[in-house]
Amino acid sequence: MSKSALITGITGQDGSYLAELLIEKGYTVHGLVRRSSSFSTGRIDHLYQDPHRQPKLLLHYGDLTDGQALTNLVLELQPDEIYNLGAQSHVRVSFDQPVYTLQTVGVGALNVLEAARLLNRTKPVRVYQASSSEMYGDVLEVPQRETTPFNPQSPYACAKVFAFHQTVNYRHGYDMFACNGILFNHESERRGETFVTRKITRAAGRIKAGLQSKLYLGNIDAKRDWGYAKDYVDAMWRILQHDQPDDFVIATGKTQSVREFLSLVFGHLDLNWEDYVEIDPRYFRPTEVELLLGDPSKAAEKLGWTATTDLKQLATIMTDHDLELAQREAHSKTFSAAT
Repeated sequence: MSKSALITGITGQDGSYLAELLIEKGYTVHGLVRRSSSFSTGRIDHLYQDPHRQPKLLLHYGDLTDGQALTNLVLELQPDEIYNLGAQSHVRVSFDQPVYTLQTVGVGALNVLEAARLLNRTKPVRVYQASSSEMYGDVLEVPQRETTPFNPQSPYACAKVFAFHQTVNYRHGYDMFACNGILFNHESERRGETFVTRKITRAAGRIKAGLQSKLYLGNIDAKRDWGYAKDYVDAMWRILQHDQPDDFVIATGKTQSVREFLSLVFGHLDLNWEDYVEIDPRYFRPTEVELLLGDPSKAAEKLGWTATTDLKQLATIMTDHDLELAQREAHSKTFSAAT
């Protein structure tokens, strides 16, 4: 009998890759999406629009902040696994929208756990909580591992710390299979265009295609442990297949700066990034996280997971994708002008 899973945040980068992975493994996948006047399913349309695909993907309207509706949905669907990926996930935006960020990231996670607790009375359910390396903040240890103290430096990170501890509390207090995946930065060609890596690759492609002349960034000396999102959703799945519920750092074990990522991206297009990039103070955070470096040894030992894509490969994947996107955009502008 095939398993079923509920994914919150299914229309995001991670949700789309996870949905693909689970469907390939024979799951029936349910996704939670917020009602909107415009469609937000672009990343999963290739899955959702195939009515002949079995098992299939089913979408349900809902919101992490509506605990009762979420509980009703979980009790109706009775999924075997729940992956809570939904959030207001932009760190810089969390300073502008701290209350909303707490509601979606922190209280949203609590609503998921409470719904799972009620289902767990009659049917076992496993819960994955998307935790974040941002919880380490102004780091107290290098590299950061599962035992490293949290020192959050943003409303987003504080909300993630709340969600992390609630997950551990529900695991211990209610004997639930509830786990945290502490994922370090993971990027892809499906990353939102307001996030720094995709902002860079998108701009580089448009500059190469003659559609843009400048790229404005904040702190380019910040160092991050960057991996490929497609690799990281495999780790999420492995965490819920483990024999015991536990928390895991998911990372590459290497750190590189935004400046280095710029060099990889622009260099791939035979461009000098220094000719196009300008620093804009508007993009600096009120409190900055300078260095994140994860220790993935526990995941390697207990889950058999290691990152398979390095930053140079990731930069190439993203840059090639966004160059093609920019070239199509340029062709469309040329065609429109000609007609």
